[in-house]
Amino acid sequence: MAGEERTRREVEQRPRDRLGRPLPHGSVGVPPLPEHLPDSPQAVLRTAQNLLDDGLYFQAHEVLEAAWRAAPSAERGLWRGLTQIVVGLVHAARGNCRGAVALLRRGLTELEPHLRELCEATPRGADETRPSPRPTDPGGQTPATMPPSTTGQPSTTGQPSTTGEAPRTGWMQDLDLVGVARWATTQLGLLERDCRPTADLRPPRLLSR
Repeated sequence: MAGEERTRREVEQRPRDRLGRPLPHGSVGVPPLPEHLPDSPQAVLRTAQNLLDDGLYFQAHEVLEAAWRAAPSAERGLWRGLTQIVVGLVHAARGNCRGAVALLRRGLTELEPHLRELCEATPRGADETRPSPRPTDPGGQTPATMPPSTTGQPSTTGQPSTTGEAPRTGWMQDLDLVGVARWATTQLGLLERDCRPTADLRPPRLLSR
């Protein structure tokens, strides 16, 4: 066990590339994240979004994971779902389609109860469009229940979605939960059909504004 622990620490101390893969000792890797990460949800989302926009997907996952670990129990599933979806992006960018599919499914499953709350909070008649088709797993279960968009199509551009969802208060109003779920569902479908070239990947938009 002592040898395994020493090996793990050595790997953690090695420089890493933009996708978090260890590089040989002496290589120039991505600068590590600061020791003290943002602690407010708004700052976490903004920091993670900036990292995603810069192509630092692994680092964005680390920021979200820290928020997940520190979140109150009522919010932990939401942060875990966001983290898993970004980890799915990391796997896709590395070319690991199987890992990406597994993590995107887990993330969507974690987001499902929060998306259901949005569905229930959306006033009837605010949007008559039916939800776009969603992929199912081998057991026939859909990974998440998403409110319909005003266009009826999932966003593939990484732009915030426009929905008829009810207003939210606090930091939740800064989170584009529906847009993230639609992005993940779209990527899931693409990866299940054919592993898309990494150059075509676009990160999700976590922020609604």
